[in-house]
Amino acid sequence: MTTTFVVERQHLERAHWVHSEPAPLPDGAVRLRIDAFALTSNNVTYAAFGDAMNYWGFFPTGDAATGCIPVWGFADVVESRCEGVAVGERFYGYWPIASDVVLQPARVTAAGFFDSAEHRRELHAVYNQYNRCAADPGYDSAREAEQALLRPLFSTSFLIDDFLGDNEFFGARSVVLSSASSKTAYGTAFCLALRGGGPDAVKVIGLTSTANLAFTRALGCYDTVLGYDELGTLPAEVPTVYIDFSGSVAVRSNMHHHFGDGLTYSCSVGGTHWDELGSGKGLPGPRPTLFFAPAQIKKRNADWGPTGLQQRLAEAWSAFMRPVTNPANPWLRVVRGEGEAAIAARYAALLAGTSNPAEGHVLSV
Repeated sequence: MTTTFVVERQHLERAHWVHSEPAPLPDGAVRLRIDAFALTSNNVTYAAFGDAMNYWGFFPTGDAATGCIPVWGFADVVESRCEGVAVGERFYGYWPIASDVVLQPARVTAAGFFDSAEHRRELHAVYNQYNRCAADPGYDSAREAEQALLRPLFSTSFLIDDFLGDNEFFGARSVVLSSASSKTAYGTAFCLALRGGGPDAVKVIGLTSTANLAFTRALGCYDTVLGYDELGTLPAEVPTVYIDFSGSVAVRSNMHHHFGDGLTYSCSVGGTHWDELGSGKGLPGPRPTLFFAPAQIKKRNADWGPTGLQQRLAEAWSAFMRPVTNPANPWLRVVRGEGEAAIAARYAALLAGTSNPAEGHVLSV
């Protein structure tokens, strides 16, 4: 029996489980049992931007009103009709919240494969790539939880920092990050802080809820951490970039009205405040844009080559993992869960904004 978690696209709080008999495996396809995946605010972002960024297109339900939220994690091949992909192999990649999935491997190499299913051929390749754990230099079996929870988020963080640096921070001297306690915001702040006090350094400012102030300040990578109600205390004359991880239209409006033309660039990355999303039309300052990580990947693949990009990302990831896994000051507590009830409860907590930023949930159906 295949078990799948399905949500209503226009009402994300409405979710249910679908149970179906697995279809026979076509020639050239593989069936994988999804063993473990992370469920974070990043996945809520996938749902919130599902139509705008076509995240619903990866694992279609057959019903235009519903969708499967993609997650990152690990799965094992349990049935194969594809040469070069063997039963028992373990892969890291992009999955539905489900017990199992059928993929159509193409471009099979020692490193892994790409899913060539018809409905995914026009979707961005970065989400269609599946890595063999046995051949992945960044894989550590003892750190699967951290990889599932943080690696895709940190990749986005790395690319945001790289994009800003590549554009000389649009002339700004400070960068403000909303939802500063979120994992992607923290990763971005970490990368920005690595620039140190050099000529390309900027002041890194985090905005977060009152409940998360102490936690976010303890991360040690923000120069300043403020509550959302303290935004008005920031000096409006300092040229500033706004990186919006919350998606809150109210916070975005406050930022633009406070800084006006002093805001040199404004972009949206996430939607942790999924129920407060809205347009950026008519605001003072630059028009908000969506940051699309695959576009920066494409640029850097052209600039550095795929190997050069992966080397730089691996170096940054290694540096990031040191404080994350420091036993003297653990930043992240892994919480494991199994079954429909555990997954539904975690999803509800993310929608309600009641999840603990110091926890990372790794789940399985």
